[in-house]
Formats: sequence, C-alpha cells, structure tokens
Amino acid sequence: MEIPEFTCLCPRTGQPDFATLHLDYVPDRLCIELKSLKLYVWSFRNEGAFHESVTNRMLEDLVRAARPRFMRLSARFNVRGGIYTTVTVEHIKPRWKPQPAVDLDLIPPVPDRPAR
Repeated sequence: MEIPEFTCLCPRTGQPDFATLHLDYVPDRLCIELKSLKLYVWSFRNEGAFHESVTNRMLEDLVRAARPRFMRLSARFNVRGGIYTTVTVEHIKPRWKPQPAVDLDLIPPVPDRPAR
C-alpha cells in the first residue's frame, strides 16, 4: 500500500512534516481495512513526533491490530533542514518463512481468446 499524504508535526517547531508511507505485509488471519488505515494515519496530523518514533509506533500498532506474518513500513519524509529521511521498520512472525519469489516474466502469456 502507498499512502502519500501522511502528516505529523515536528515536536520542536510545530511545523508540519510530510511523508509517503509504504506498507507491505503478509496477513495471517486478519487483514487491514483501507478506510480504517486511512483514519488511523490521519490521527497523527496534529501530533508532534520524531520520524523514527512515529514510524516505529505505527508498525507496533498495526502489528498489534492485524498480527501479520510479515510487515514492513517505510516512511519517506520530505526534506527538513536540507535532509530527506527514510525510516524503515519490519516485523517477522516467529517461525514464519517466506515462500520463494515468483518471477512473473517467466510465465508465458495467455493466448488471446476468440471474440464471441
């Protein structure tokens, strides 16, 4: 999932920080509902938070809510003080092993079906 409109406030200056969030996960029994995720992300708009802290907190909250097999959250913050910041945090469920990757380029295309 790509969430391009994340905002929170700088805890020192109160100025807004903007980031694009990238959330990758492998669910177990529960999935994350998009509207709930959107409302959760919006809840940070008026909250002061350091980049690393808010990214870790979000991952912890999402893992607690969904209990996924795997989850990675990357927050790519816009420039502040001449520096772009990207924070990436990851959760892997104990004893979970990912399946081997599938190279989709190796799968032959499906022939066109005749028109009806």
